[in-house]
Parts: sequence; structure tokens; C-alpha cells
Amino acid sequence: MSLPLKLQSPSPIGLQTQIFEQVREMILQGRLRPGEPLPATRSLSEQLGISRNTAALAYERLAAEGYIETRHSVGTFVSMQIPEHALHAATRKDIAPARTARRTKAVSGHRDFRSQALVNPHGRRLVADFWVGRPDPDSFPRKTWARLILRRLLSAGSALTEYRDPSGLIDLRQAIADRVRPTRNIATNADEIIIVGGCQDGLNLVSRLLVTPGSTAVVESPCYQGAAFLFESFGATIVPVPVDDRGLDCRRLPDVRNAIAYVTPSHQYPLGVTLSLERRLGLLAWAAETNSYILEDDYDSDFRFHGAPIAALKGLDRTGRVIYLGTFSKCLGAGLRLGYVILPPELVERARHMKTLMNNGQPWLEQATLADFMQSGGYEHHVRRIRKLYFSRRNALLSSLSEHFPGGETIGDEAGMHLAWRLPRHLPPASKVESLAIEAGIGVYTLASGAAVNFDASAESDRFLVLGFSSLKEREIAIGISKLADVLAKGPTSPRRSKSARG
Repeated sequence: MSLPLKLQSPSPIGLQTQIFEQVREMILQGRLRPGEPLPATRSLSEQLGISRNTAALAYERLAAEGYIETRHSVGTFVSMQIPEHALHAATRKDIAPARTARRTKAVSGHRDFRSQALVNPHGRRLVADFWVGRPDPDSFPRKTWARLILRRLLSAGSALTEYRDPSGLIDLRQAIADRVRPTRNIATNADEIIIVGGCQDGLNLVSRLLVTPGSTAVVESPCYQGAAFLFESFGATIVPVPVDDRGLDCRRLPDVRNAIAYVTPSHQYPLGVTLSLERRLGLLAWAAETNSYILEDDYDSDFRFHGAPIAALKGLDRTGRVIYLGTFSKCLGAGLRLGYVILPPELVERARHMKTLMNNGQPWLEQATLADFMQSGGYEHHVRRIRKLYFSRRNALLSSLSEHFPGGETIGDEAGMHLAWRLPRHLPPASKVESLAIEAGIGVYTLASGAAVNFDASAESDRFLVLGFSSLKEREIAIGISKLADVLAKGPTSPRRSKSARG
């Protein structure tokens, strides 16, 4: 392939620097995508009419700064993971000033936005894809759902032709209140619940209520991209607080007023740890003292494999500081676009008005069908069934990792649909493992490519992969991990030769 590079000579900028800057800009603007091959230095030098050494030096600089990588005997490619600081620079500095001025003038209040990853970023068919947060497609209760939806259609009357309560169908809100009371220890009622289009829509609703330019948004570090990027889009000041094996470190909470703190206490995303009771109480005390709200995202709490379910943070709240987000995307499917927000009483009326301004409410038919599914007992039966299924798949993943990669450590495997894997020390960094795996048709993901924001720039942060297991059959899990081991065994060190014990 040829690159559309234009070199100027004579110029005060050297040829090597011109190549570096133009290729770098093409990568940052997405014209060269992660994993895309680049021409060999010999081909590039012939194309541009320059010495091969000049081209090679430009490539060396691009590689040193993390934009490209060379694979021995294969070729040169755009890096799978572009440096985080470079992406920030691209949105703020690398756009031509004149072009930026024109766009800013055309769009009032212009701000550059980032969005979370929703699907695997590689755009190719994989032998085994350990992408996170996907329910098993075969587990959806199609026959029951078809029967319930047909019954509602036949008796719909004017329900499909009239506007409904933007807060959501009262039958569904009541079914949710009845369920979270015993399962999540949340004493609520239908009036405090608003139906939304999944957790992201709930995050958007709450942000519109509470987040303003310059306000403080406390997030976990690392954190779910969809929350951090959304707060960023509203102009909030992001304050990351580190997570350790007991969850958010409450000792590091900032001394601020009127903040919002986003947490995933039941199964922290992406590391999977559970926030301890002591820290839950500490977080609640901080919120009360600073007049702040806590946004609790309970995205996959139905899948706890050991011990009794852990009470939600909102179940411990006695001062009305917790807003609870729940979703049906993980138990049923993201295609339904259904979730809910449980609000403190003083925020309910404002939230209803804001929900009306946003979209006038969610589709009636899906809400009505889900309400019937829950009230009939079918939903509880479905959750119990897929919890057993995911437990077996989690065990298959743990067994395969233990067999092929002694010396690694899994984190957050007591619950949920994914786990974090700290790589054994003899393996390359996570970003390199991800790149090698993709070449072999195996999808494994670093924190950054797995829909998380990692505020820690240390080398240790590149020792983690996130592995989803819920959408893969046990045989696919075994094949995927075995194939990954074979790929990594071809490197300078082999996981099969390691003598270290499993951590």
C-alpha cells in the first residue's frame, strides 16, 4: 500500500520529522486504524524518493512513541492501543487552527466528545471472543417472550397509539420495586422509579440533573468509559480515586462539596472487586458530609456465584444520597434497551421532567411484556438458570487459565460476567498479548480496549486483561485459551515452561 504523504524540500522541518508528523496525524484522525499494515521502509522510500534510512528513522520514532509496532518477519502495523495522552492531544491540539475555528463558529458550545466501546473493536470474525458484558444469545427466553408479547399486542387497544407516562409503565415500575426489595434490600416504591433505555440512558438522565461545567465527578480508577466520558462531555472535573482489592479507597475521596460519585460496588468495572462494608459506610458518610450524591451502577449483581447476595449500597443509605441504576441488558439482552433509575424522593419530580424532555419515555410494548414476565415468575426462573450457566462457564475459564498459564492471578471471579486477569510476569504486557491474540483470531482485551478508562499510567496497569465468559460455550473457552497459549509460546518465553505457582 502507499501512504498519501507530501514532503516539502527545502523546508525548515526535516524529511524524517515530516514523515513522523504526517503518519502520526493519520493515525490520530482514524485514517490509519489500529492493526492496519504500513508499507515497508523500502517501499516508502521508493514512493517518496528519499533514502531508506530516512524512512526507517521516522518509523523508529513512531514506534518509540507507541503509534506503530513491528512484528518480526511479518511487517509494520498501526499499534492496537494508541497512547492515551496522544488521543487527548488529537482532540485538542492536532486539529488545524483554522479548521477548528470554522467548526466552533458553526456549532455553538462545541466540545469534543469520546464514547465508550460497545462491541469488540477489531471488526473481524474471531475463533473465540472474550468481549465483556454480553449475555448468551441462546439463553433469551424466545418462546415465552413471543407468547407474552403476542398477548399484549392483541389486547393493546390505544396503548400503541398514545403517549404514555414518560416515567415508565406503572406495572413494570411496580414489578421492579417488588423485586429489588428482597434481592437488593432496597425499600422503594413505583413512584421513585423511572424506566430508561439501559444504564447509559440512566447515566445521561442523572448527569443532566446533577452535572454542570466545572462540577466534580468522582470516579473509580479504573472506571467504565461510558460514565467517565459522559461526565466529561458535560464539562465536569473528573477526580479518579484508586481501587484496590476492597474496592474504592474511601481515604482518597476529595474534600469537595456538591459532587457526584460514580461507583460499581457489587462487581467493580473492570477489575471485578467488591466494595467492602466498611468502605460502603465510609462512602455514605462522605456523601452526607459533602452534600454529594452517589450514583450506584449495579449492572450485573444478579450473578453472584458464592455466598448470599450483597445488599446494594442504596439499601444502606439512610440520608437519601444514593441514586441506583439497574439494567435488563445483562440478564436478558442489550437489544431491549430497558433499565431503571431509583431516585431519592427530592429528585423524582425533576427527573420526570427531564425524562420527558429527553424522549417522552420508553416503548410501551417491551415494557408491558417485561412486566408480565416478571409478575409471572418467569424472570426469576430465567435468572436462576443463566446464573448456573455462567457459573459453569466461569469455571471453564478458570480451569483453562490455570492449566495453560500458571502464575497468573484472576480478580473478581466471585460474581458477574467477566473477570480481570493479571498476567504472569513472564508474559509480555497486556497490550502486546492482545495484539498477538487478535492475529490468531482470539479476542482478549486490555483495560482501555475493554471499555474502561485507566487513569494509572504505570507499567503495572498494562498487566491486566479483561475476559468475558458469559457468551462463550465451555468448548469455545477451552479452545480460545489453548490457542492463546500456543501463540504466546512462540515468543521468547513460553507459559508452559514457567515454574511459578499460581497466585
